[in-house]
Amino acid sequence: EMYSKRYVNLTILLDYLVFGLEDHTNETFFENIYKLEQSHNLIYAIRTNTFKIERYYDITIDKNISKLSEYDSIKFYRAELERAVSLRLRSDVKVGSCLSGGLDSSSVATIASKLYHKNSNNQFSAIHAKSNEDETDESCYAKIIAENTDIELYIVEPKIEDFLRYIDEVVYTQEEPFGGFSIYMQYFVMQKAKEIGCKVMLDGQGGDETLLGYERYYPAYLRSLPLYRKITEFAQSSKNSKLTIKELILYFIYFTVYQIRIRRCLKKYKFIKDKYLKLINKNTVKEISKSYKDILQLQLNEIKKAQMPHLLKYEDKNSMRNSIETRLPFIDYKLLETALSLNNKFKIKNGWTKFILRKAINDILPESIAWRKNKFGFEAPERNIFKDNSFQKLIKKEIYDSIIVNEIINKSYKNTIFESFNNKITLWKLFNIARWEKKYHVQIKIKNQNNESRLI
Repeated sequence: EMYSKRYVNLTILLDYLVFGLEDHTNETFFENIYKLEQSHNLIYAIRTNTFKIERYYDITIDKNISKLSEYDSIKFYRAELERAVSLRLRSDVKVGSCLSGGLDSSSVATIASKLYHKNSNNQFSAIHAKSNEDETDESCYAKIIAENTDIELYIVEPKIEDFLRYIDEVVYTQEEPFGGFSIYMQYFVMQKAKEIGCKVMLDGQGGDETLLGYERYYPAYLRSLPLYRKITEFAQSSKNSKLTIKELILYFIYFTVYQIRIRRCLKKYKFIKDKYLKLINKNTVKEISKSYKDILQLQLNEIKKAQMPHLLKYEDKNSMRNSIETRLPFIDYKLLETALSLNNKFKIKNGWTKFILRKAINDILPESIAWRKNKFGFEAPERNIFKDNSFQKLIKKEIYDSIIVNEIINKSYKNTIFESFNNKITLWKLFNIARWEKKYHVQIKIKNQNNESRLI
């Protein structure tokens, strides 16, 4: 009986709700359940019933790589990428790849397909999750890649009823509240892989974090440049990325001044009761903002804390639930160390994110993919889902029924939250918390004004 009670870890819950952070510490959404930190071993001594935790690996940076010329850097990175993909094709079962149509998964699928053809006479398979919403539909890009490299392309296009039917299945699979609907898209891809007998799936995770692929990396990059280059790069960035100059400036302020970020988040989440807002750990955001002052620190922070851990967790759980093994060439440790060691001016150049990768695969990918600016990653048709009446009813019911949500939210806010189903991110998070609470029978220890807990 003692072990059957599960309580929510309020600090982590609030980090998720207010800042969108998950997996940034070794705590979990369950109170007193901890994760082993990455690159650590837990060594248990049976005789004495004691254990110790030791780190077995840390990322090393090779200063010599940053001295390479642009041409040599590109050549070196391409060779390492091919080695990383080739190694992950070792298998006595069928290997395929996820293919969103973005730069990373297209690079992996194209290199893999060429090597696969060479080593066996079989056609390489790739799976794409198609959004049935024009503005988030990337299937045309996936088709270009498939035709370009003779890949057998499978397209899954989940409908609203599929999302509704699989809500609990994915909540159960993930075990903790998670980001959004793209995790469902990924689940459907793994389900398809199982169906077509593809036991091993390659994927492009890690390309963005290792090669500065997100627009929010511009501020750190621009800071690292001498003044004259700052100005030219700033101008180029607005031309060769999807950001306007105004957005670039706003990104700069938002990501580097943590006070503004915190203020903005707290304003957005003023519906949380004060006694819970007090529990928010502002240091986490402070640390993340501080890392924007130095590109390497930012990348290490993204890889170890802010970004990759939760992406890898989603992938791991979605694939394992469908008995699939996923392999991720971009985070092959040697390729990752190469990427971090490269001279920063080749990671973003003339405003192009992931410049070095674009150049490295320029000869094997069509230009429309290699130099794409708009990337999504398996985007779900969120707008359509949120417009759906049955989904709106379900969300409303779940949020109203949830003990945890009711405890942390101001009653007065509760009715306004549904006025227009516009605030999708917040609604999704509250709904996700409610479903998780139900599925895993999670309880909350209520804080009183003196911040003492009492059980309910």
